[in-house]
Amino acid sequence: MPTVALAVTDGTPLFELASACEVFGADRELAAPWYDFRICGDDDARVGGWLTAGIRHGLDALVGADTVIVPSVRDIEEPQPPALVEAVREAHRAGARVASLCTGAFVLAEAGLLDGRRATTHWAHADLLRDRHPRVRVDPDVLYVDEGTVLTSAGKAAGMDLCLHLIRVDHGAAVANALARILVVPPHRPGGQAQFIPAAVTHGRNHALAGLLPWALERLTEPLSVRDLARRAGMSERNLARHFTAVTGVTPLRWLLTQRVQRAQELLETSDLSIEQVASRVGMGTATTLRRHFAEQLGVPPETYRRTFRS
Repeated sequence: MPTVALAVTDGTPLFELASACEVFGADRELAAPWYDFRICGDDDARVGGWLTAGIRHGLDALVGADTVIVPSVRDIEEPQPPALVEAVREAHRAGARVASLCTGAFVLAEAGLLDGRRATTHWAHADLLRDRHPRVRVDPDVLYVDEGTVLTSAGKAAGMDLCLHLIRVDHGAAVANALARILVVPPHRPGGQAQFIPAAVTHGRNHALAGLLPWALERLTEPLSVRDLARRAGMSERNLARHFTAVTGVTPLRWLLTQRVQRAQELLETSDLSIEQVASRVGMGTATTLRRHFAEQLGVPPETYRRTFRS
Protein backbone atom coordinates (compact mmCIF):
# COMPACT_ATOMS: atom_id res chain seq x y z
CA MET A 1 0.00 0.00 0.00
CA PRO A 2 1.60 3.33 -1.04
CA THR A 3 2.21 5.75 1.80
CA VAL A 4 1.26 9.42 1.64
CA ALA A 5 2.68 11.57 4.44
CA LEU A 6 1.30 15.05 5.11
CA ALA A 7 3.73 17.43 6.85
CA VAL A 8 2.16 19.64 9.52
CA THR A 9 3.82 22.33 11.60
CA ASP A 10 2.40 24.86 14.00
CA GLY A 11 0.28 27.38 12.11
CA THR A 12 -0.22 25.30 8.96
CA PRO A 13 -3.26 26.83 7.19
CA LEU A 14 -6.33 24.64 7.12
CA PHE A 15 -7.60 24.80 3.53
CA GLU A 16 -4.83 23.03 1.61
CA LEU A 17 -4.26 20.58 4.44
CA ALA A 18 -7.94 19.62 4.34
CA SER A 19 -7.80 19.12 0.57
CA ALA A 20 -4.97 16.60 0.90
CA CYS A 21 -6.76 14.82 3.75
CA GLU A 22 -9.95 14.52 1.71
CA VAL A 23 -8.19 13.16 -1.39
CA PHE A 24 -5.69 10.77 0.18
CA GLY A 25 -6.99 10.22 3.71
CA ALA A 26 -10.62 9.23 3.19
CA ASP A 27 -11.31 5.50 2.86
CA ARG A 28 -12.03 5.11 -0.84
CA GLU A 29 -13.12 2.01 -2.75
CA LEU A 30 -12.19 3.46 -6.12
CA ALA A 31 -8.91 1.56 -6.41
CA ALA A 32 -7.10 -1.08 -4.42
CA PRO A 33 -4.90 -0.47 -2.69
CA TRP A 34 -5.72 3.17 -1.89
CA TYR A 35 -3.24 4.96 0.39
CA ASP A 36 -1.76 4.56 3.83
CA PHE A 37 -2.25 8.18 4.85
CA ARG A 38 -0.21 9.64 7.69
CA ILE A 39 -0.17 13.09 9.26
CA CYS A 40 3.31 13.92 10.47
CA GLY A 41 4.32 16.77 12.77
CA ASP A 42 4.50 17.98 16.35
CA ASP A 43 1.88 16.84 18.86
CA ASP A 44 0.97 20.41 19.77
CA ALA A 45 0.84 21.79 16.22
CA ARG A 46 -2.21 24.02 15.76
CA VAL A 47 -3.76 23.98 12.29
CA GLY A 48 -5.14 27.26 11.06
CA GLY A 49 -3.93 28.87 14.27
CA TRP A 50 -6.68 27.32 16.39
CA LEU A 51 -7.39 23.63 15.64
CA THR A 52 -5.33 21.11 17.62
CA ALA A 53 -5.40 17.47 16.58
CA GLY A 54 -3.50 14.46 17.87
CA ILE A 55 -0.61 13.67 15.51
CA ARG A 56 0.73 10.12 15.73
CA HIS A 57 3.86 10.53 13.64
CA GLY A 58 6.77 12.93 13.93
CA LEU A 59 8.35 14.73 10.98
CA ASP A 60 11.00 12.01 10.85
CA ALA A 61 8.24 9.71 9.52
CA LEU A 62 8.32 11.64 6.23
CA VAL A 63 11.41 9.61 5.40
CA GLY A 64 10.26 6.32 3.97
CA ALA A 65 6.95 7.62 2.59
CA ASP A 66 6.23 7.16 -1.10
CA THR A 67 4.68 10.62 -1.40
CA VAL A 68 5.17 13.65 0.85
CA ILE A 69 2.67 16.52 0.75
CA VAL A 70 3.81 19.90 2.08
CA PRO A 71 0.82 22.25 2.48
CA SER A 72 0.93 26.03 2.89
CA VAL A 73 3.14 27.50 5.57
CA ARG A 74 2.21 30.03 8.21
CA ASP A 75 4.76 32.72 7.34
CA ILE A 76 6.71 33.05 4.12
CA GLU A 77 8.60 36.11 5.39
CA GLU A 78 10.57 33.99 7.87
CA PRO A 79 12.85 30.97 7.27
CA GLN A 80 10.89 27.75 7.39
CA PRO A 81 11.25 25.37 10.39
CA PRO A 82 14.65 23.66 10.03
CA ALA A 83 13.25 20.29 11.15
CA LEU A 84 10.61 20.43 8.40
CA VAL A 85 13.08 21.49 5.72
CA GLU A 86 15.54 18.73 6.68
CA ALA A 87 12.84 16.07 6.86
CA VAL A 88 11.54 16.98 3.40
CA ARG A 89 15.08 16.97 2.00
CA GLU A 90 15.80 13.56 3.49
CA ALA A 91 12.49 12.12 2.32
CA HIS A 92 13.21 13.15 -1.27
CA ARG A 93 16.75 11.83 -1.00
CA ALA A 94 15.30 8.51 0.13
CA GLY A 95 13.13 8.33 -2.99
CA ALA A 96 9.86 10.07 -2.07
CA ARG A 97 7.79 12.04 -4.52
CA VAL A 98 7.39 15.47 -2.90
CA ALA A 99 4.50 17.83 -3.68
CA SER A 100 3.86 21.29 -2.28
CA LEU A 101 0.53 23.07 -2.10
CA CYS A 102 0.52 26.85 -2.40
CA THR A 103 3.32 28.40 -0.28
CA GLY A 104 4.62 24.98 0.69
CA ALA A 105 6.91 25.63 -2.29
CA PHE A 106 9.03 27.80 0.01
CA VAL A 107 9.85 24.70 2.07
CA LEU A 108 10.84 22.75 -1.03
CA ALA A 109 12.97 25.68 -2.19
CA GLU A 110 14.80 25.92 1.15
CA ALA A 111 15.41 22.17 0.98
CA GLY A 112 17.07 22.66 -2.42
CA LEU A 113 14.54 20.51 -4.23
CA LEU A 114 13.54 23.25 -6.67
CA ASP A 115 17.02 24.32 -7.76
CA GLY A 116 17.14 24.27 -11.55
CA ARG A 117 13.53 23.16 -11.71
CA ARG A 118 10.37 24.85 -12.89
CA ALA A 119 7.96 25.52 -10.02
CA THR A 120 4.94 27.58 -9.05
CA THR A 121 3.21 28.95 -5.97
CA HIS A 122 0.36 31.36 -5.27
CA TRP A 123 0.63 34.18 -7.80
CA ALA A 124 0.77 36.79 -5.00
CA HIS A 125 4.00 35.25 -3.65
CA ALA A 126 5.71 34.24 -6.89
CA ASP A 127 7.99 37.28 -6.98
CA LEU A 128 9.20 36.64 -3.44
CA LEU A 129 9.94 33.01 -4.24
CA ARG A 130 11.88 34.09 -7.33
CA ASP A 131 13.83 36.78 -5.48
CA ARG A 132 14.68 34.58 -2.51
CA HIS A 133 15.59 31.51 -4.58
CA PRO A 134 17.01 32.69 -7.92
CA ARG A 135 17.93 29.16 -9.01
CA VAL A 136 14.25 28.24 -9.14
CA ARG A 137 12.48 28.78 -12.47
CA VAL A 138 9.28 30.27 -11.06
CA ASP A 139 6.21 30.15 -13.31
CA PRO A 140 3.43 32.26 -11.74
CA ASP A 141 0.94 31.63 -14.55
CA VAL A 142 0.03 27.96 -14.08
CA LEU A 143 -2.06 25.87 -11.68
CA TYR A 144 0.60 23.28 -10.99
CA VAL A 145 3.93 21.99 -12.25
CA ASP A 146 4.92 18.31 -12.46
CA GLU A 147 8.67 17.83 -12.53
CA GLY A 148 8.51 14.10 -11.90
CA THR A 149 9.56 13.54 -8.29
CA VAL A 150 8.95 17.18 -7.36
CA LEU A 151 5.60 18.88 -7.90
CA THR A 152 4.31 22.32 -6.91
CA SER A 153 0.90 23.96 -7.07
CA ALA A 154 -0.54 27.44 -7.00
CA GLY A 155 -2.83 28.67 -4.24
CA LYS A 156 -6.01 27.36 -2.66
CA ALA A 157 -8.14 25.36 -5.14
CA ALA A 158 -5.10 24.64 -7.32
CA GLY A 159 -3.89 22.40 -4.50
CA MET A 160 -6.91 20.18 -5.13
CA ASP A 161 -6.04 20.15 -8.84
CA LEU A 162 -2.56 18.88 -8.01
CA CYS A 163 -3.90 16.22 -5.61
CA LEU A 164 -6.26 14.95 -8.32
CA HIS A 165 -3.37 15.01 -10.78
CA LEU A 166 -1.44 12.69 -8.45
CA ILE A 167 -4.45 10.35 -8.34
CA ARG A 168 -4.55 10.43 -12.14
CA VAL A 169 -0.84 9.56 -12.32
CA ASP A 170 -1.21 6.71 -9.80
CA HIS A 171 -4.58 5.24 -10.79
CA GLY A 172 -5.58 6.66 -14.17
CA ALA A 173 -8.18 9.10 -15.49
CA ALA A 174 -11.25 6.98 -14.70
CA VAL A 175 -10.44 6.81 -10.98
CA ALA A 176 -9.49 10.49 -10.82
CA ASN A 177 -12.71 11.48 -12.56
CA ALA A 178 -14.78 9.28 -10.23
CA LEU A 179 -13.16 10.90 -7.21
CA ALA A 180 -13.76 14.36 -8.68
CA ARG A 181 -17.46 13.51 -9.02
CA ILE A 182 -17.57 12.48 -5.36
CA LEU A 183 -15.88 15.74 -4.34
CA VAL A 184 -18.05 17.75 -6.78
CA VAL A 185 -15.07 19.47 -8.40
CA PRO A 186 -13.99 19.75 -12.06
CA PRO A 187 -12.32 16.45 -13.01
CA HIS A 188 -9.33 17.95 -14.74
CA ARG A 189 -7.93 21.45 -14.96
CA PRO A 190 -4.60 21.04 -16.77
CA GLY A 191 -1.54 22.28 -14.93
CA GLY A 192 -0.81 24.79 -17.67
CA GLN A 193 -4.11 26.57 -17.16
CA ALA A 194 -3.76 30.13 -15.94
CA GLN A 195 -3.92 30.81 -12.20
CA PHE A 196 -5.90 34.00 -12.42
CA ILE A 197 -9.03 33.48 -14.51
CA PRO A 198 -11.66 36.26 -14.38
CA ALA A 199 -14.52 33.77 -14.90
CA ALA A 200 -12.97 30.95 -12.96
CA VAL A 201 -15.59 28.21 -13.07
CA THR A 202 -15.49 26.74 -16.55
CA HIS A 203 -18.60 24.64 -16.06
CA GLY A 204 -20.76 27.40 -14.56
CA ARG A 205 -23.59 29.17 -16.31
CA ASN A 206 -22.67 32.81 -16.02
CA HIS A 207 -20.19 33.24 -18.83
CA ALA A 208 -20.26 33.66 -22.59
CA LEU A 209 -19.31 30.04 -23.30
CA ALA A 210 -21.82 28.40 -20.93
CA GLY A 211 -23.81 26.96 -23.81
CA LEU A 212 -20.90 26.26 -26.13
CA LEU A 213 -18.71 24.08 -23.92
CA PRO A 214 -21.32 21.35 -23.21
CA TRP A 215 -22.29 21.43 -26.89
CA ALA A 216 -18.68 20.82 -27.92
CA LEU A 217 -18.16 18.05 -25.35
CA GLU A 218 -21.11 16.16 -26.82
CA ARG A 219 -19.54 16.37 -30.28
CA LEU A 220 -15.93 15.37 -29.71
CA THR A 221 -16.37 12.55 -32.25
CA GLU A 222 -16.75 15.22 -34.92
CA PRO A 223 -13.78 17.08 -36.45
CA LEU A 224 -14.66 20.37 -34.76
CA SER A 225 -12.57 23.39 -35.68
CA VAL A 226 -12.21 26.81 -34.11
CA ARG A 227 -14.36 28.11 -36.97
CA ASP A 228 -17.10 25.62 -36.03
CA LEU A 229 -16.99 26.79 -32.40
CA ALA A 230 -17.09 30.43 -33.40
CA ARG A 231 -20.04 29.86 -35.72
CA ARG A 232 -21.94 28.00 -32.99
CA ALA A 233 -21.22 30.79 -30.47
CA GLY A 234 -22.17 33.49 -32.95
CA MET A 235 -18.77 35.17 -32.59
CA SER A 236 -15.78 35.96 -34.70
CA GLU A 237 -12.83 33.62 -34.18
CA ARG A 238 -10.88 36.45 -32.55
CA ASN A 239 -13.71 37.23 -30.14
CA LEU A 240 -14.10 33.52 -29.35
CA ALA A 241 -10.40 33.23 -28.54
CA ARG A 242 -10.68 36.18 -26.15
CA HIS A 243 -13.61 34.60 -24.31
CA PHE A 244 -11.88 31.19 -24.16
CA THR A 245 -8.81 32.71 -22.57
CA ALA A 246 -10.95 34.54 -20.02
CA VAL A 247 -13.08 31.51 -19.12
CA THR A 248 -10.72 28.54 -19.43
CA GLY A 249 -7.27 30.09 -19.42
CA VAL A 250 -6.35 28.42 -22.74
CA THR A 251 -7.04 28.86 -26.46
CA PRO A 252 -10.01 27.12 -28.13
CA LEU A 253 -7.72 24.66 -29.93
CA ARG A 254 -5.81 23.78 -26.76
CA TRP A 255 -9.10 23.25 -24.91
CA LEU A 256 -10.41 20.97 -27.65
CA LEU A 257 -7.21 18.91 -27.70
CA THR A 258 -7.26 18.56 -23.92
CA GLN A 259 -10.87 17.34 -23.94
CA ARG A 260 -10.12 14.86 -26.74
CA VAL A 261 -7.12 13.43 -24.90
CA GLN A 262 -9.14 13.14 -21.69
CA ARG A 263 -11.87 11.22 -23.53
CA ALA A 264 -9.19 9.01 -25.08
CA GLN A 265 -7.79 8.24 -21.62
CA GLU A 266 -11.17 7.01 -20.44
CA LEU A 267 -11.73 4.87 -23.55
CA LEU A 268 -8.28 3.32 -23.26
CA GLU A 269 -8.98 2.39 -19.65
CA THR A 270 -12.53 1.13 -20.01
CA SER A 271 -12.93 -0.32 -23.53
CA ASP A 272 -11.37 -2.82 -25.94
CA LEU A 273 -11.39 -0.35 -28.82
CA SER A 274 -8.27 -0.29 -30.95
CA ILE A 275 -6.10 2.83 -31.00
CA GLU A 276 -7.51 3.65 -34.44
CA GLN A 277 -11.07 3.33 -33.12
CA VAL A 278 -10.31 5.45 -30.08
CA ALA A 279 -8.85 8.12 -32.35
CA SER A 280 -12.06 8.13 -34.37
CA ARG A 281 -14.26 8.28 -31.25
CA VAL A 282 -12.46 11.37 -29.93
CA GLY A 283 -12.33 13.24 -33.23
CA MET A 284 -8.60 12.81 -33.83
CA GLY A 285 -9.11 11.02 -37.14
CA THR A 286 -6.11 8.69 -37.16
CA ALA A 287 -4.06 6.73 -34.65
CA THR A 288 -1.00 8.73 -35.68
CA THR A 289 -2.66 12.01 -34.75
CA LEU A 290 -3.87 10.59 -31.44
CA ARG A 291 -0.43 9.24 -30.58
CA ARG A 292 1.19 12.61 -31.27
CA HIS A 293 -1.18 14.66 -29.12
CA PHE A 294 -1.46 11.99 -26.42
CA ALA A 295 2.30 11.81 -25.97
CA GLU A 296 2.56 15.60 -26.07
CA GLN A 297 0.13 16.00 -23.17
CA LEU A 298 0.86 12.90 -21.08
CA GLY A 299 4.41 11.97 -21.99
CA VAL A 300 3.56 8.36 -22.98
CA PRO A 301 1.94 6.74 -26.04
CA PRO A 302 -1.64 5.44 -25.81
CA GLU A 303 -0.51 1.81 -25.78
CA THR A 304 1.67 2.36 -22.71
CA TYR A 305 -1.09 4.26 -20.95
CA ARG A 306 -3.56 1.43 -21.58
CA ARG A 307 -1.19 -1.22 -20.21
CA THR A 308 -0.64 0.88 -17.09
CA PHE A 309 -4.22 1.83 -16.25
CA ARG A 310 -6.45 -0.75 -17.86
CA SER A 311 -9.05 -1.85 -15.29
